[in-house]
Amino acid sequence: MTETTRKPSNAYRYLFVLIFGLVIGVVASVMLASAIKKRQDPFPGSLMQVMAKQSQLLEQSRKQSRCSINDTAPRLQTLRALSNDLDLAFPGLRDDARFQQHASRFRASLNDALGTPPSDCTALAIVTERIGNDCKACHQDFR
Repeated sequence: MTETTRKPSNAYRYLFVLIFGLVIGVVASVMLASAIKKRQDPFPGSLMQVMAKQSQLLEQSRKQSRCSINDTAPRLQTLRALSNDLDLAFPGLRDDARFQQHASRFRASLNDALGTPPSDCTALAIVTERIGNDCKACHQDFR
């Protein structure tokens, strides 16, 4: 009988090194993404989200026929207060004339709405459409 000696395969070693390399790559990618995210300012996105939510709540009130001044004025006041921070949220656009024009138009729409608050759903629909158009115009230029 002849005895043959088989050399152990290196496949397990290669597989281990491959898996270990993938794990290290994933961990490094997560750390890099986290570091990049920490360097970004969350304020502009947060401001836009809160303003969008207030606009959605106005539209929701209109759809539910809850269009009294008591239902709409707090939302409009919040939007107007938040609009004061647009320059702070986007400091790179502070000197841009188009951005200032959009921000001024948005504030003017809110001032008009607060000056004569919508008292019925028809008036609220006009106000929400105007606010939406102001937002859309700015986003078309700067998004």
